Amino acid sequence: MAAKKKKKEAKSFLLRGMKWMFVGGLWAGIALGLLTAWYAMELPGIVESPHFERRSAITIHANDGSELARYGELKGVSVSLDAVPGHLVYAVMAVEDRRFYKHFGIDPVGLLRAMARNLKEGRVVQGGSTITQQLAKNLFLSQERTLKRKIQEALLAVWMERQLTKDEIMTAYLNRVYLGAGTYGVDAASQTYFDKPIHDISLYESAMLAGLLKAPSRYSPQSNPELAARRAKVVLSAMEDAGYITEKEMKSQSMRGQAALPKPSVGQGERYFTDWITADLSEMIGPTDRNLTIGTTLDPDIQHAAEEIFAEILRQNKDRAVTQGALIVMARDGAILAMIGGANFKDSQFNRATQARRPPGSAFKPFVFLAALEGGWRPYDRIVDAPLSEGKYRPENFENEYRGDVSLTDALVLSLNTSAVRLMRDVGVGNVINLAHKMGIRADLARDLSLALGSSGVPLIELVTAYGTMANDGTELRPYGITRITDDEDNLLYVHADLNRGSRAVSRYATGELRDMMEDVITRGTGQRARLPFPAAGKTGTSQGFRDAWFVGFTGQYVAGVWLGNDDNSPMKGVTGGGLPAEIWRKTMMAAHEKQQESTVAADFTSARSSDGSESFFSMIRNILN
Repeated sequence: MAAKKKKKEAKSFLLRGMKWMFVGGLWAGIALGLLTAWYAMELPGIVESPHFERRSAITIHANDGSELARYGELKGVSVSLDAVPGHLVYAVMAVEDRRFYKHFGIDPVGLLRAMARNLKEGRVVQGGSTITQQLAKNLFLSQERTLKRKIQEALLAVWMERQLTKDEIMTAYLNRVYLGAGTYGVDAASQTYFDKPIHDISLYESAMLAGLLKAPSRYSPQSNPELAARRAKVVLSAMEDAGYITEKEMKSQSMRGQAALPKPSVGQGERYFTDWITADLSEMIGPTDRNLTIGTTLDPDIQHAAEEIFAEILRQNKDRAVTQGALIVMARDGAILAMIGGANFKDSQFNRATQARRPPGSAFKPFVFLAALEGGWRPYDRIVDAPLSEGKYRPENFENEYRGDVSLTDALVLSLNTSAVRLMRDVGVGNVINLAHKMGIRADLARDLSLALGSSGVPLIELVTAYGTMANDGTELRPYGITRITDDEDNLLYVHADLNRGSRAVSRYATGELRDMMEDVITRGTGQRARLPFPAAGKTGTSQGFRDAWFVGFTGQYVAGVWLGNDDNSPMKGVTGGGLPAEIWRKTMMAAHEKQQESTVAADFTSARSSDGSESFFSMIRNILN
């Protein structure tokens, strides 16, 4: 009896449980139905305003027409399904929605398959959204992951399947989907990654584009070519598994596809330059929502050579506690041909070539000597090099050596500190500051004698610009990086005008004499490691405690400057301007001039020294003596 009673109670408990489960499921179904109906009430308003929001695209080209960078987002030409290679459609279906032409917008079979795979793996490895659901989300909904959005996405997918044909849905999806690098749509992606219209891509390239759908940035063939290749093989395997291609096609494409990979860009050093030129874009053309194409002055050959030289020097000298640096190469009209703003753009986007203000040390001395020449001094005039006290200020020479009575030229060539301070005292601090500002330095400069030794922080770009004024017979330079700007309808919005003519900052005579003195800095002074097989002029600079090391100089064609140091202002181990910076400068200048004949370089430098065809009196005397 007891056993029967227990069995009866168990059966009763099971029936009650099933009853309450049914009631609970019924109420849950009603609640879900009401919630779905509530969310569905918003759909009429949503479908009346489909959106395709994106930032305007800015495409930046180097001076040879090659693409440097893209900002914002680019939508390609809308293409019909007939213009899209069939293997691209199959590639997309293989990894995103194999039953696309069989379901009604929601794929229960695919959803169950995804759930089973995720349970087996213990994590989310496969989604259950159909292509129609993805298009509904992209057209009508936000990217938020909520129950409301998922329900509305499913409802919209079913509605779209009733309003559009399958081919229309696939066409819209291929023209709207995001594929990385700021591109929307398969045509824009094909142009960006393969430099060809969508109808010309190969089976392997189709697999690569379809592979981007999983994670556009991670599988980009530009930034991660090896990962992109591995992902393309996965897509080809999925196409073979789905019966879209044969096993032979899958294997042959996987084998030869690697060779078709686009070459990755040479580092990201150009981004310092492109960030710099786009910073003030709105001031040049005003606000706009149009796509823009910007032509620039950057020379890829010089840029890439400079990056390799720069990186190699830093790598070889890790033991000297130098971690950062900057470099600029400028043409004599002010065009920026190369810019390095730091050791690694990925690690730090702070541009040390344009934003950092570091003390230039003796690289500032040419402004003191130029002010003296402008004020009536001559290169052969004598000045004292001996210990000096100005109140509490007691400047010292490097290694504490003094030479007594020296010529102005030797004082600069040997970078004698006490002579420079005495000269500053004679010329006047205010006159030196005014001259430096006229020549291109915009930074605030301290009004004390320590300025003679470069105590005030100056951006590299301003120092290079001012040296460019010296190279240009005292005619002021204005650095620029943009040559022209057009919109996506090829309307010209901006073209660079030559603003560097006729604005004289200092006399031709004074700059001519200074250039002679600075040429001696390289041939027999502190800058001998910068010596080139053709005429060049420049100046070394080292701040107190080896915290900054500089070399800035020019030839007949180019003006360039190099800075080395550390962001935390910690000292380097014996790095001076006449050492590593001079070496980087020399190698970069050699790379920049490698396509030119030395005779042409020499002739151009002579022309730069005297634009009226005559030499200065001092130059003629020195040539006679030599």
